[in-house]
Amino acid sequence: MGAQWKAKPKEAAANARGKIFGRLVKEIMVAARNGADPDLNPKLRVAVHQAKKASMPKDTLERAIKKGAGLLGETVNFERLTYEGFAPHQVPVIIECLTDNVNRTVAEIRVLFRKGQMGASGSVTWDFNHVGMIEASTDSGADPELAAIEAGAQDFEPADEGDTLFITEMTDLDAVCKALPEQGFTVNSAKIGYIPKNPVSGLSDAQMEEVEAFLEALDNHDDVQNVYVGLAG
Repeated sequence: MGAQWKAKPKEAAANARGKIFGRLVKEIMVAARNGADPDLNPKLRVAVHQAKKASMPKDTLERAIKKGAGLLGETVNFERLTYEGFAPHQVPVIIECLTDNVNRTVAEIRVLFRKGQMGASGSVTWDFNHVGMIEASTDSGADPELAAIEAGAQDFEPADEGDTLFITEMTDLDAVCKALPEQGFTVNSAKIGYIPKNPVSGLSDAQMEEVEAFLEALDNHDDVQNVYVGLAG
């Protein structure tokens, strides 16, 4: 499964575009709190790039920036929440949410965990590395191994759609983002995330179906931004 769980391609294609845009809009609004100019706000610049890659309409993008920066006379405060626990068959998961209603989100995530096991803070994170994660692409055939070395990344691995995932120390995320373009890579997304130390393997097809159903239910929740899972394969 890698570091971050994502729906299967067929299932992902069937998801409403509005759901994808909803998550991106939240990230843009949160990033825009530190300024509405992407050239002066690195986090907003990356969020805007992700939105454009997803073909978000220009007016939706601009409104999200203005709303997040408080330029429309209204403010929406999203709070980041992290939950951890186990999917069926003791597969560790970490869920990151952005919500404007903490009580609602807590209650609904607890319901989803009835088919797994919700844990206390720290019950699962010890089994993950907390790292910087940068997805980048190249049109020039640049060597990802050389780029990782030169840009100061710890490691790299293949990502979706031919991209490369560069893994960094959390404190090096911004520096590596700035260095990768010099190595022929375009940064498509950048964030702090989790990579499992000891991913679970050896599950039967039936057990995998149970885990997938649990993860999909989490991913379908409106407040869930990212789901990280300790599952091999």
